[in-house]
Amino acid sequence: MNYIPHTEADRKEMLAKIGIESKEQLFDQIPNSVKFEGELNLPAGISELELKRLMKEINLKNGDTERFNSFLGAGTYEHYIPSVVGHILQRSEFYTAYTPYQPEISQGTLQVIYEFQSLICELTGMDVANASMYDGASAAAEAVFMACGQTKNNKVVISTTVHPEYRQVVNTYAATKGIEVVEVGMKDGTTDLDALAGVMDDDVAAVLFQQPNFFGCLEDTEEINKIVKQKGSKRLLVPIVDPISLGILRPPADYGADIVVGDAQGFGNSMSYGGPHVGFFAVTKKLVRKIPGRVAGRTVDKDGKPGFVLTLQAREQHIRRDKATSNICSNQALAALAATIAMVTLGKQGIQDLASQCIKKANYTLERLCKLKGVERAFTKPIFKEFVVKTEDNIDNTNKQLLKNNIIGGLNIGCFYSELNNHALLCVTEVKSKQQIDELIAAWEGLK
Repeated sequence: MNYIPHTEADRKEMLAKIGIESKEQLFDQIPNSVKFEGELNLPAGISELELKRLMKEINLKNGDTERFNSFLGAGTYEHYIPSVVGHILQRSEFYTAYTPYQPEISQGTLQVIYEFQSLICELTGMDVANASMYDGASAAAEAVFMACGQTKNNKVVISTTVHPEYRQVVNTYAATKGIEVVEVGMKDGTTDLDALAGVMDDDVAAVLFQQPNFFGCLEDTEEINKIVKQKGSKRLLVPIVDPISLGILRPPADYGADIVVGDAQGFGNSMSYGGPHVGFFAVTKKLVRKIPGRVAGRTVDKDGKPGFVLTLQAREQHIRRDKATSNICSNQALAALAATIAMVTLGKQGIQDLASQCIKKANYTLERLCKLKGVERAFTKPIFKEFVVKTEDNIDNTNKQLLKNNIIGGLNIGCFYSELNNHALLCVTEVKSKQQIDELIAAWEGLK
């Protein structure tokens, strides 16, 4: 079927209108030496039926969690997605929505953003949340900008237990504004508190840590806060949190957080080969004027009927970009809608149950694995849904063998931490059944 709308007569008419004889004349200004001559090395055209068959064959070469038992996490997670999420997302008014500049025609999108913000505030305990963050990593980087702008300091401290790719993004952002990023090491899988205390000075704008951290371990939030908020300090505390963990862990507001960021992909959004994700950004009331992106609010019209509007968005992000504290202007409303539907569908008790299952199943898996020869627990700290094991065997070879059993093993974190080669980071969420976990154990035990 020919999908090109112009007929030969149409093309001749257009060429005559602009005064040339052939379309090749449109490119006369390009030197012949750089023009491609001949035919591209591409297969001949095929029918739609043949194309669909070919694409299906190619797709079957990919692995997915329907056919493979996956224990891979490290930032993108397999969680249960209620079926209602897909049904609502497929409504055209949602999946075609753009940034809601005009409230009179954007009530649905604005309400979605408002509900998402409200739920993030419920989970984190913070006063205000925004929408528009791309993912957890860029939200963390935006928090660095915000903290430096608020404190007028130009140095931030980040723990090496924060996801390595988050740290890479933070460093990339910081370099554009000459912000110094100081990394502090770890001890037994969590932030080295002595090292953290040792780098605290009056030039530090903020301290970033992750809860649970990259290794799945739980940080000592109270001690970190004490170090950061020493008497007279204006430093900001910035935890990067897994929102699902907040179904059972203390909300960041309770331990003194000023800015809370993270990634809500685990709520309602599939892994999809690593994206898109949906970041979130929540702050205390005193910081609301510095928040990046936009904030939707609930109000009433002149007749007293409820409605939704953009109550706050920094114009500098659009028209005076050189003065902006942030230049993020996109809108992740569709991914935020998926997260919102999932959170509402689960409810408070459902999120608590989900978090509880993650803890129980991860600890069960860790205990079973550590009974195998050559496998031991890497860190002693409590875990949430991820954990690290040390192996005597090459973990890459182990993963190749597991894959033959249709099992996707853990991440060899030696690619990020040279001192942790042959340490595997595994993830076990609520979707894993006891049978699937036992299959992992049996396959691992049977490796040659």
